[in-house]
Amino acid sequence: MSIQPYTTSVTSTADRDWLASRHGTDCTETITLDLTKLAKNTHYVEPTAVQPHGYVRSGVPVGRITASGLYGPFDPAADDGREVFAGLVYVEAPFTPGVSKVPAALFWHGTVNTAKIPGGIDPAKIAPNPAGAQIRFLGAVSA
Repeated sequence: MSIQPYTTSVTSTADRDWLASRHGTDCTETITLDLTKLAKNTHYVEPTAVQPHGYVRSGVPVGRITASGLYGPFDPAADDGREVFAGLVYVEAPFTPGVSKVPAALFWHGTVNTAKIPGGIDPAKIAPNPAGAQIRFLGAVSA
């Protein structure tokens, strides 16, 4: 009897159409996402039989939940800390079935194409905050 090692690898190409320049891509921060706060198909793709790992989409706008320190979808109407725009998920963040916390990279400084952000964002609803992201939005509709 011989034992044959078996190795698999998965390659994915991040869809970062929302990124308008490389400025800021060299200084992302490590964060942990609260998957229970994110919306399926808008913010993340669930694992399937064909694709055993799910992933949070690149470009999802997030804010830090004060009570837990985890990150959830940015919501200007929230009162749990997510009303402060912290930045965007930089690369697709993979996860396995059954997890609720997902490590990710936070893009907090740079330039983005507003129309290409998954789930959308209205830059006019982002209140300036010293703890918030330093993002310049291109293609934003002005009133």
